[in-house]
Amino acid sequence: MKRFKQMSVYAILIGIGLFVNIAFAQDATKANAISESKIRNIDGVAAVVNTGYVTRKEIDDRIAALKKQGVKLPEDGTVRKTILDRLILEKIQLQNAEQEGVAVSNKELDKIIGDIAAKNKLSVAEFKAKVTASGTTFERYKQLLRDDVMITRYREREVEGKLKISDAEIDNFIAERTRAIAGAGAGAPRSAPAAKGEPEEIDVAQIFIPVDAGAGAGAQADAKKKADTLLKDARGDVDFLQLGAMAAKENPKIKFQELGYRTPDRLPQLFYEAIRNTGGGQVANTVVKSPAGYHVLKVLDRRAAGASAPPQQAAATDAGSPTPQNIPITQTLSRHILLRSRAGLSDQDAERRLQGYRDQVRAKTADFAELAKKYSEDGSAPNGGELGWMSPGDLVPEFEQAMNRLQIGEVSNPVKSEFGWHLIQVLDRREGQLTVEKQRQFARAAIRERKFDQAYQEWMRELRDNATVKILNVEDEASSAPR
Repeated sequence: MKRFKQMSVYAILIGIGLFVNIAFAQDATKANAISESKIRNIDGVAAVVNTGYVTRKEIDDRIAALKKQGVKLPEDGTVRKTILDRLILEKIQLQNAEQEGVAVSNKELDKIIGDIAAKNKLSVAEFKAKVTASGTTFERYKQLLRDDVMITRYREREVEGKLKISDAEIDNFIAERTRAIAGAGAGAPRSAPAAKGEPEEIDVAQIFIPVDAGAGAGAQADAKKKADTLLKDARGDVDFLQLGAMAAKENPKIKFQELGYRTPDRLPQLFYEAIRNTGGGQVANTVVKSPAGYHVLKVLDRRAAGASAPPQQAAATDAGSPTPQNIPITQTLSRHILLRSRAGLSDQDAERRLQGYRDQVRAKTADFAELAKKYSEDGSAPNGGELGWMSPGDLVPEFEQAMNRLQIGEVSNPVKSEFGWHLIQVLDRREGQLTVEKQRQFARAAIRERKFDQAYQEWMRELRDNATVKILNVEDEASSAPR
């Protein structure tokens, strides 16, 4: 179920096969004009896409859906063209998916709908009623959902499935991160800085929280709040890219990446202005706002342009094994009481119950372990809720972030995760080691994320370039089409 993103509100015109058989005579300009005129006047088609089409009603419906979600749309007259471009790309992907045999059976679709309903703590019948109450038919919703799943599967096969990550790439990634940790621990950059006035290269990493420029004030505020929280966490004793990986696990829309060594002119101007006076191993003072969203930046290193790794680092690399070594980490021993999300237990009730347990423990009128044995709803209950020694990344992000803020012996406020509601107590901390295997797992995920962004953009451009698209009339609303 996690593989399916939150469903967008698509507006697909029922009866999509109505004009599938329309063919434009390749050698007859007059026939072309007549066909286009009929499509434009009778059906309000905004664009012909290969053998299909996008209607002006689809554009209208998409705009209406965005407004209903509270999205503030730009008033510069570009919104219809922007939405048409998105609909064209969606149409191309759906057409190609169908041609390549990508399909979603009725049984699969019913299973997905059942999962969505369960996640919303509803029966299928209740979920169906909720969809209908939103102003659409359930059959239409199912078709939109089927299309969305098909596009997702097609994209996974054509982009994610073809990404290749070599052992050498993983080794290089780990080596860079190891040098970053060593440099940060020493309180100094990894490489010799450029002399004053000489060209330099800057290695910058970012955690990116996307939000549409036209999004409503609430969405903007939520994204900014998340970015500010990540910036605060990044200033602590944490691995920046691991912090990004945790945030991305919590919200797949969040991206994290190391940009690599770049001269200032190859960095986005907004980025360079934010880190102009930031030293290696330091985080930018403020969150950077761009038209695409919010960026948390960290300078991993600054060095003279064209320089390589410092001599002592190069020597260490040459003298030792190419296999990376274990690196030090902080491990935490904690326990929890879990109340699972389920029908009949509202969030308010779960939170109130855990607050009661918390108050008893803090007042020393009850023992945490005994409460966990009696009330916790997971396999750790017989052990008093104890989870064992955990390394960074072993737990879901919401739990881990709350746990990391606790002192030894401290009990948290109720914390919600995908599993339910938790009450957490930290028992102890120790210095451990992040094994080579764990490093390689993280490195592979980070490299895949970085490669996917680039591969996805290239794939979308290729799809668009190879499609036959004819723009007819995007400016008029469907209601203003001639009759």
